[in-house]
Amino acid sequence: MRKTVMAGLVLSLGAALALFSQNTEAPYPPAQGEAPAAFDGQTNGLADQPTHAADQVKFDEIEQISDGLGPLYNAQSCRECHQNPTSEGGSQTAELRVGHRGANGQFENPSIPINELQERVPDTETIQATRMSVNLFGDGFVEAVADQTLLDIARDQCHSTHGRICGQVLYVPILEAPGKTSVGRFGWKDQHASLLSFAGDAYLNEMGITNKLFPDEITLLCNTVSEPNDTPGADGLEDIDRFARFIRATKAPPRDAALAETPEAREGSRLFDKIGCNTCHVRTMATAPAATVINGGAFTVPDSLGNKQFYPYGDFLLHNVDTGDGIAVAMEEHYGKAATKRTWMKFSYQDLQTAANKVRTAPLWGVRTHSRLMHDGDSLTLTDAIKRHGGEAEEIREKFRRLKPMQKEALLTFLRSL
Repeated sequence: MRKTVMAGLVLSLGAALALFSQNTEAPYPPAQGEAPAAFDGQTNGLADQPTHAADQVKFDEIEQISDGLGPLYNAQSCRECHQNPTSEGGSQTAELRVGHRGANGQFENPSIPINELQERVPDTETIQATRMSVNLFGDGFVEAVADQTLLDIARDQCHSTHGRICGQVLYVPILEAPGKTSVGRFGWKDQHASLLSFAGDAYLNEMGITNKLFPDEITLLCNTVSEPNDTPGADGLEDIDRFARFIRATKAPPRDAALAETPEAREGSRLFDKIGCNTCHVRTMATAPAATVINGGAFTVPDSLGNKQFYPYGDFLLHNVDTGDGIAVAMEEHYGKAATKRTWMKFSYQDLQTAANKVRTAPLWGVRTHSRLMHDGDSLTLTDAIKRHGGEAEEIREKFRRLKPMQKEALLTFLRSL
């Protein structure tokens, strides 16, 4: 049965954020070795522009029942949840996730009853939380980061903070490479390391469309289309192949270049590091060299993604900052029925449980396009979001609290430039 329910929470950002003008982006090409950054709809070089545009058409396409939509679904298009400021961005849409603790004290997913084709959340599901759709811009560069880079960040965090801040690494299944795993980096729980796995998961769990990675329907109720719904086209590619290629070919979120150059933003940038925000919101990362084989052998880093420096302001690791909801990664939902019967290298089901109250550090690139912050969208201002940081981030939150008013405003100005 379906395990997520659309919460239907929408807050308009206004036409001003619908499309960023060129003066909010870097007015010059990226330096050699830097990832291109812009909200201009142009390819980063992984695909040619006509292919990228055609992939966007698929990403934006409204799915119909004849395409395999449903019978239960949260959206009819990828764009519905990833559209601000353009396709691939985040969203002001929130989803409701629910569950309960079993007799062993571990998180368990519910079997959601269906009455007259409507999902109902039983009173027994005492754990309930909202999740915001995540930004996908620049995720091709994130996918191309070597596992060892993320492992080194986690190790260095723990060492430099004397154990106060220790990002958790999850090894998660690569569904297109059965038996293989990699370090998770996508989704609020780091449940995927591969963009193809991520796309297949979303196609089933958000739109109810089965595919080569998720061939089993959530429910057979009112199912009228043969399986899998997502079938190869004349070129042998399925929709999820095009979705993954589209995401891989997007540019990174750009900064507001004019605001970033102001003295106030520069001072805020210095304070960001001084109080320790950069411990988890890591400024800079680099991708693996071109021709590096990743995703269990299923993908080779191309020249357009290889040896590129980018600025995510995130570490893509799991942390407990006292905003966790107790919801663990659901094996069947995110890896499919067949995956639960397979042995995966370096994979630990218990690690999924220990991460139940942790969330991935939100990358701050593009944060100025978000009207609702944190994984649950419950923070409406940057100050509110900072003040909610506890747990591993408590000491840094207190350092922010002790800043002078002008210093706080400088730090917020810096964040508004991201």
